[in-house]
Amino acid sequence: MIGKIANIFKVKDLRKKIFFTLSLLFVFRFGGQITIPGVDLSSTANALQNAGTDDAGFAGILALYDQFVGNFLSGASIFSLGIMPYISASIIIQLMTAIVPYFQRLKKEGAEGNKKIIQLTRYGTVLIAMVQAIGVATLWQEGVSVMSSGLFFVVAIITLVTGTVFVMWLGEQITDYGIGNGISLIITVGILAGLPTAFYDLFQKHSKSTELAIQGVFLILILIAIIVFTVYITTALRKIPVQFAKRVVGRKVYGGQASHIPLKILTAGVMPIIFAQALMFLPGLIGSLTEWPWLVDGFHQEAWAYNIVMFLLIVVFTYFYTAIAFNPADVADNMQKQGGFIPGVRPGKATSEFIDNILTRVTLPASISLAFIAILPFLFRVYGNVDWGVAYFFGGTSIIIAVGVALDTMQQIEGHLVSRHYDGFLKTGRIKGRSRSRF
Repeated sequence: MIGKIANIFKVKDLRKKIFFTLSLLFVFRFGGQITIPGVDLSSTANALQNAGTDDAGFAGILALYDQFVGNFLSGASIFSLGIMPYISASIIIQLMTAIVPYFQRLKKEGAEGNKKIIQLTRYGTVLIAMVQAIGVATLWQEGVSVMSSGLFFVVAIITLVTGTVFVMWLGEQITDYGIGNGISLIITVGILAGLPTAFYDLFQKHSKSTELAIQGVFLILILIAIIVFTVYITTALRKIPVQFAKRVVGRKVYGGQASHIPLKILTAGVMPIIFAQALMFLPGLIGSLTEWPWLVDGFHQEAWAYNIVMFLLIVVFTYFYTAIAFNPADVADNMQKQGGFIPGVRPGKATSEFIDNILTRVTLPASISLAFIAILPFLFRVYGNVDWGVAYFFGGTSIIIAVGVALDTMQQIEGHLVSRHYDGFLKTGRIKGRSRSRF
């Protein structure tokens, strides 16, 4: 393994990409320590807690948002909004490409259409950032600001929107010139920023007695098992065999080889959890606005009703987002144009229905597994007596994002190493001079 890690620094281009990525991530974390002008830092500690004292839904939104932006919101940072406005804009644009004809045409236009979609996403990011900045400025305006209300409001909005645009630019630079997906890496760094503090608190709590120490070791082993399970769910494939017919063009013969369609069982990724959590915040907000206490009491993160409904919503949204992200009709049509067919299945509509049936079957266990991972923080909080700050890392959105980004980044590093004829992390053997993967 040490030799394989050393191979990374032998490839000049890869070494530059990694150092460039780490440099921009450092800029992100360092810039996040700068606070919004006019904020009293001594008053920010209790601001979020006081904001959600009488509103469980609002408190949940703030806590989850603060986790994703690396605790910058609770520190009144210039990066308090993080990259989340860009994520929201991307989700909206992606949904619109599935239902709005104009966006569907842009998607089919190739590189030019993709440029327009990216530009619209940037405009949407600025718009959403402005709306969220108004909310955050209002939050900090009471008891935290040392400026006059009007001046602080303007300065905070301009600072927060500019910070979001700068973070978006950092992510795009990492994607273009670094290694990995820049936006995903920024989210992951923000999530993992709270990991040392969370596990320090876990260590402090479970080092008081032998019984608690054993419980702490058991929790760590469970965490490792959850990570392994998440890796398997994220990378699991259902391979559909494909045969390509032989074609004779002049004196050359094309096709005739066998291949397969790598169908991911979790095509939707982490999006169903994000959608479900966004909806689950609504009952608490509605309950507080309409003075229906049963909604506030029943739909918060430590309530069974909240987690059961969220479990079901994740299963539903997994199917929904899979239908948006993967179109069996397009796959069948492209396969037919290339002279490919699935053995025993007629080309065209029958192939599309065959792929759709397989996708429907494999999505069910994937959706249940995803929903189970999503409610694990609740189970650890209730049955493991684990604080929420630690429980967040035992499942939910954070662990799926972290695992997915780590795998994606490793695969990109692997590609660079193999293309330069070096042994990568996933390459463990060679046959007749060619690399073979055991995974």
